[in-house]
Amino acid sequence: MKQARGAAKTTIKFKNLMRGTTIENTYRSGEKFETATIERNAAQFTYSDENGNFYFMDTETFEEVAVGPKIMEDVKQWICEGMEVNLVNFKGNVIEVVIPSPYVYEIVETEIVIKDGNVQGRTKPAKLNCGATVTVPAYLVTGEMIKVDTGKREYLSRANE
Repeated sequence: MKQARGAAKTTIKFKNLMRGTTIENTYRSGEKFETATIERNAAQFTYSDENGNFYFMDTETFEEVAVGPKIMEDVKQWICEGMEVNLVNFKGNVIEVVIPSPYVYEIVETEIVIKDGNVQGRTKPAKLNCGATVTVPAYLVTGEMIKVDTGKREYLSRANE
């Protein structure tokens, strides 16, 4: 943003990595800021407790890392035992859990579709081994392995394709 007189100013949006809120401030051009140091660590999901905490094992140090239910809220339905994920850390605290996408899941429950002349394009809900439910084509049956885009939360293809 340029003004008629004086130094140019820049409007910047900041995101609070701990709370997830954003603010917008205006500063003079050339002003310097401290860069946030964010680390990504590979980890493996081990178990969850009755309080909603999820526990991961860091694959490099083999230390156990606990992640609270607030951080896991959006991704908990997609986590399977033994799943490899990335933990995003800021100032020693986990602020996000990144699930691999696409990921292969097993269909553990789905309804049986009776074949008729109009099967093409039909879909049905299917419950996966992680507990999530996605819409899949009608020809898939219980026990099949499928690829799911965990970001969009939708079926992609059979796992062996």
